Amino acid sequence: MNTAFFSELLQSIADRGRALILRDRREPAQQRSADLVELCEALLSGRGEASGVALAREILLRYGELTIGPRIAFFEALLTTFGYDRGRIDAAVAAWRQTPSDATAAELQRAAEPRRLELFRRLNLAPGGTAALVHMREQLLDAMDHRDDLRLIDADFVHLFSSWFNRGFLVLRRIDWSTPAAILQKIIQYEAVHEIRDWDELRRRIDPPDRRCYAFFHPALVDEPLIFVEVALTREIPEAIEPILSDKRNIVEPRRATTAVFYSITNCQRGLNGVSFGHFLIKQVVEDVSREVPRLSAFVTLSPAPNFAQWLKRERANADSLALDEDDRAVLAALDDANCWSIPEIAERVREPLLRAAAWYYMRARNGRGLPLDSVARFHLGNGARLERLNWPGDTSERALAQSYGLMVNYLYDLGYIERNHEAYAQQRAIVASSAVTRLIRTPTREIAPILG
Repeated sequence: MNTAFFSELLQSIADRGRALILRDRREPAQQRSADLVELCEALLSGRGEASGVALAREILLRYGELTIGPRIAFFEALLTTFGYDRGRIDAAVAAWRQTPSDATAAELQRAAEPRRLELFRRLNLAPGGTAALVHMREQLLDAMDHRDDLRLIDADFVHLFSSWFNRGFLVLRRIDWSTPAAILQKIIQYEAVHEIRDWDELRRRIDPPDRRCYAFFHPALVDEPLIFVEVALTREIPEAIEPILSDKRNIVEPRRATTAVFYSITNCQRGLNGVSFGHFLIKQVVEDVSREVPRLSAFVTLSPAPNFAQWLKRERANADSLALDEDDRAVLAALDDANCWSIPEIAERVREPLLRAAAWYYMRARNGRGLPLDSVARFHLGNGARLERLNWPGDTSERALAQSYGLMVNYLYDLGYIERNHEAYAQQRAIVASSAVTRLIRTPTREIAPILG
């Protein structure tokens, strides 16, 4: 009730202040204020709080009306007009060198900040300002596909959002069938791992006693989930997704479950990419589910491998591949038939070389920064999980076959080793894996030949 009251109060202030702005705009001397960039300059000029709220709202409304071209021009202004004040930096550096003190250090810190950061803070005063800025960053990410120079603005967004959306502000809520319909609709809309086709399927995922769903929310984005996780309570570590999603499955009594399976984790707000919630979400859900079902002894994922098929296609085409030999490439040619997994004799031949290739992919394939190629692996390994098991075929949906040839992965969250695993990955890029995975890797003869020689 208090949140609603203050939101309405802020909206009222913004509406009244906007009327004053619009009246000012009718004056010939104020015609330049119609330009969005000049309105931003006016917002930074330090006018009263009420007029500042109104200006912020007007700027965001006008920004929302921009088409792609003017929007890019606005981003360019953020980069140049609202970048660093070099004169202020020079003065602050000179003052610090002449008189090093807390005061001159503080001024140097303020001077070193680009003006757009303060602009974003003031825009956030507007009703719905946080949501508008998150959406603005979504559009910035689109623009960055063709404008690498805009990454400086993106870094500033990530800097601000990392503090605005830190764990202290996030609220964990369980999603069940009594959750307001508006939120349930967004769960259906945002689900990015395993599509939810209708309300009946949603109910099967959140209503039975062996199913859970949890989401993080932020007070500034009312009823807008930031990230959510779907959990299945099972009696063993699963190797395929179909038994979990099937409408004909047998429901497990929670008191008989031994394993909590995180089978879908979805980030809902693209504008918050790069702001980490996942680690906190998994840790909080593990704590909550453990209290509710004390018998649970294993916390695992059943995860997709979204980059595996693309990598394997390159390796199959590479005669000098260290991951595959000639025999492997010949057998894996069967993967060109999307239905090979359903023909038992072919699937049996493909399974071993495919799992060996997958083990190489997860343990040794790296990107230019020395990190695992697989985006899901980076997430879970960075959170302290262990690469536990590779499963094929784990997901035979059309999308999964295209992305990973149906491969799925179990990551294990062993509560006694999470911090140690996280440190090993963060400090040394070490991938902690079970022996079931590591023993799949076969060192090619040509890789060890120079050593033997």
